[in-house]
Amino acid sequence: MSAPRQLRLGTILHGASGNMSAWRHPAAPADASINFNFVKETALKAEAGKLDFIFVADGLYINEKSIPHFLNRFEPLTVLSALATVTSRLGLVGTLSTSYSEPFTVARQFASLDHLSNGRAGWNVVTSPLEGSAKNFSRDKHPEHALRYRIADEYLDVVKGLWDSWEGDAFVRNKETGQFFDPKKLHTLDHHGDFFKVAGPLNIGRTPQGRPIVFQAGASDDGKKLAAKHADAIFTHHETYEEAQAFWHDVKSQLKQHGRSEDELHIFQGVSVIVGKDADDVEAQYQTTAALVSINDALNYLGRYFEHHDFSQYPLDEAFPDIGDLGKNSFRSTTDEIKRNARERNLTLRQVALEAASPRPRFSGTPEQVADGLQQWFEGYAADGFIIQGGTPDTFPRFVDQVVPLLQARGLFRTEYPGTTLRESLGLDQPANQFTQQ
Repeated sequence: MSAPRQLRLGTILHGASGNMSAWRHPAAPADASINFNFVKETALKAEAGKLDFIFVADGLYINEKSIPHFLNRFEPLTVLSALATVTSRLGLVGTLSTSYSEPFTVARQFASLDHLSNGRAGWNVVTSPLEGSAKNFSRDKHPEHALRYRIADEYLDVVKGLWDSWEGDAFVRNKETGQFFDPKKLHTLDHHGDFFKVAGPLNIGRTPQGRPIVFQAGASDDGKKLAAKHADAIFTHHETYEEAQAFWHDVKSQLKQHGRSEDELHIFQGVSVIVGKDADDVEAQYQTTAALVSINDALNYLGRYFEHHDFSQYPLDEAFPDIGDLGKNSFRSTTDEIKRNARERNLTLRQVALEAASPRPRFSGTPEQVADGLQQWFEGYAADGFIIQGGTPDTFPRFVDQVVPLLQARGLFRTEYPGTTLRESLGLDQPANQFTQQ
């Protein structure tokens, strides 16, 4: 008899947490994005709650209209390496682009993080949606959407091949004989593809969990195909239970094409949460944070999704403007959803901007109500787990202290870590080395 399905939980480091102006909240450190003590406390709180991982997002282009958290924040691998020294079980997942980096370097960086943390590294694979990213990497043009995913597919083949450069017991380090490694357990990749030529081998050994966990972020058709082939987990976001269910079944059905089973890939919904004593308390918490966002800031925030489009040129209280295909080469799934939602609900530009900049958390209420909502989505196969973002700067500690114990009492979430690696926490098998498979 198979073990019962278990809920998975992570949290995201996103500045002070809450909306784009949460740094102004009385409970928030204004410099949360570069405040290591705040980051460390968040990670230790997550580990105390037995969460699977902490997640660091990233971007490669800013301008004066970018949200404050994006203007001044830690590079993911740097801060995760620091967190590896103060945590012992919490997974450490960071974003890095396949469009603006080299496979050999990335393979080495994440393998190093996996060794530093004794097997807790995860790579969130993105293709970089922002058009302006090209300007920071000596490129004339940002690759179009489909091309970025073709590059990412080959990129992942290369990185996985490099991670298999060494078998797990290749380094014998025999002081008496002087043998440092077994040459029969060294494998050279020698990759020649459409986008990359990489010889290998990688200059760091096979990692404690075989290879770091691979996340994929996004919900486009190209993103889902990439995840079904390569990923161990997906970070996505859907507004409704029905949309999340449809996404879950769609992605899981694609796994069979690659000889994979449903339990080999976990789908995480990114959700914002507010935990309160009652409905009035929850509403007061939301309104306090929402009031920190000005309409000009909200318009700038909305514009980021649409290639930093200037929405201030349109009337605020008329219907959301027809902007054609703008955004199709950036945050495609997000921009499609924004336009669809505006059209179906007849929203004005003001309403769309304020909702985008300060969305009302999907899971809000008493601890019991928040736990009920997460349980419904999990048991209804709308998600395998959730990446929690506090709806206010002081939400996450309450979530760990008040909601997690309810999920544990219901038998949905563990009370102890099952092992020392992120792979063990997620219940994923150790991957075989592609060069030694029979």
